[in-house]
Amino acid sequence: MERRLAAIMATDVAGYTALMGADESGTLERLTSLRQDFLEPLIAGHHGRIVKLMGDGILVEFASVVDAVTCALAWQKGVADRDETLKFRIGINVGDVIVEGDDIYGDGVNVASRLEGLAEPGGICLSEDAYRQTRGKVEAAFADQGEHRLKNVAEPIRAYHYTPDIPTARHVRRRSMTARHSFPSVLLASGLTLLVIAAGLLLWQRPWAPREEPASEANMAFPLPNKPSVAVLPFANLSDDPAQDYFADGMTEDLITDLSKISDLFVIARNSSFAYKGQQVKVRQVAEELGVRYVLEGSVRRIDDQVRINTQLIDATTGGHVWAERYDGKLDNIFAVQDAIMAKVVKALELQLTDREREQQDEGPKTDSMEAYDLVLQARKLLTRFDHKAATEARGLLERAIEIDPSYVEAHTLLGFYFFDEWRVWGRKRDQNLARALDLGAAAVELDPSDPAPHVLLAMVYQWRREFADANAAADKALALEPQDAITLSNLGSMLGWAGRSQEALLVLQKAIRLDPFHPPNYLERLAFAHAGLGDYAQCIEAANRGIALDPNYVGLRVDAATCYAALGRAEDAKAAAAEILRINPRFTLKAFEAYAPFTDEGDRDWKVKMLRIAGVPE
Repeated sequence: MERRLAAIMATDVAGYTALMGADESGTLERLTSLRQDFLEPLIAGHHGRIVKLMGDGILVEFASVVDAVTCALAWQKGVADRDETLKFRIGINVGDVIVEGDDIYGDGVNVASRLEGLAEPGGICLSEDAYRQTRGKVEAAFADQGEHRLKNVAEPIRAYHYTPDIPTARHVRRRSMTARHSFPSVLLASGLTLLVIAAGLLLWQRPWAPREEPASEANMAFPLPNKPSVAVLPFANLSDDPAQDYFADGMTEDLITDLSKISDLFVIARNSSFAYKGQQVKVRQVAEELGVRYVLEGSVRRIDDQVRINTQLIDATTGGHVWAERYDGKLDNIFAVQDAIMAKVVKALELQLTDREREQQDEGPKTDSMEAYDLVLQARKLLTRFDHKAATEARGLLERAIEIDPSYVEAHTLLGFYFFDEWRVWGRKRDQNLARALDLGAAAVELDPSDPAPHVLLAMVYQWRREFADANAAADKALALEPQDAITLSNLGSMLGWAGRSQEALLVLQKAIRLDPFHPPNYLERLAFAHAGLGDYAQCIEAANRGIALDPNYVGLRVDAATCYAALGRAEDAKAAAAEILRINPRFTLKAFEAYAPFTDEGDRDWKVKMLRIAGVPE
């Protein structure tokens, strides 16, 4: 494992979801232009390296923290001069990072990300180490904001803030000296203290008052669904061992999955909920950005076989707590705790369960083995990295889980998707990996025919094996089970697109995107593909460009764009998109695409190839 010391900058756009809701295409266009024309040259000029783009966020690595802070100052000034609507928050830390390929992670990165969440829009937040190494070396004043307790960081972090209106250090020092020796100021401070105490007593005597600032429906990025809606925030890991983070994440994911099975409840997907992991966010912000009424949050402390879980459900539109509960018990009773939390949510929100949903709640735990359950939680955590080395490690954990409990449905399904992605994503041993995925999907369906995810796995595997009748049959079974999970819906939308069932694909993908507002770019690639299948070429281009703004190097998005530009007769745009395809993958040819793409209808394949040929993709 390679480690190195680095200065890490984490950034995002303040209020990005609201900006997208007001003017999606304009916001994407301005952000993309700003990145290409200003930010990327600026980062390179300060000897920085863009590690990855994350929607509206950018993670950057520098060898020198002075370079990082100087770049951040120029960044904020340059953005303010160029676009008054885009305001970035920037967090900078210097620390040890773990290197894996082009990616970096570890505490050094986590702290930078969490400091970014503390920064004001247009501002910069430094860790104490970063501040100490740049003090006196940059032309800016940073104000000491004291220590902050950051999620999943063992020790408090002292933060130093910069915003353009912070006075110079000399003025700050002079003002504080004047206040220290001014007798009227002391009296004023005493008076203010008494007022604060009085106000506190008044608030203390009003227990019915909201404990959170209410969210505004008018400010929500999406209209509230026509049924109760909830976002489950990542449970904080309060264990002494940071390595137990996967357990807290697994608890959260299980609650999201179980709540998603209730048809009378709208539940935000894991991906979007976990966008707030490690951040100090207000319930109002979460509700407005995700378009939900309720927020469920909590914490987990695990020591040996003892677990303490705190949870609370908040009505964001009033700011009031619906309920709060603490659960103490042994690890082997964890499923009973999950059931208890589920029951509290169902009762508090007065949800109406179907007969099947009541049966599912009575069926008992997913596995009788806590060891197998723990292995699946670890595997889930690894699979979220979208990294082949991590995925291979997850495979070993899932295989062990199945050995311990051969009836564990989720372990079979996750392992099946691992083998499917070995071919689809990593391009390894097509026939062997698809056959293994098929066996695991069939086993999962036999173990639990009511779970949509294994049916979707089978539909995808059959589609790629060109066994189209079986693919459609599996897809129909999945649709009949009305999946509520965003990833399952997105995968189903992909298969339906290749099968020529574009209208059905469009509907399930739109549902997936609403459940997962911070969705990855592959959702948009599949959406663009569905629009193309329906002949909605302008909508195809719009969806593809939204995805390109998230990941400019996603070749599938460029393929969709080139196809639909060609279909509209926009020759220059089509050629530009084709040039981007070849920039990303110089070996991309029409012959290779024909061999890869599992179209059910040869006419659909021939049309796609014809449009790509018009765009200039080589034979």
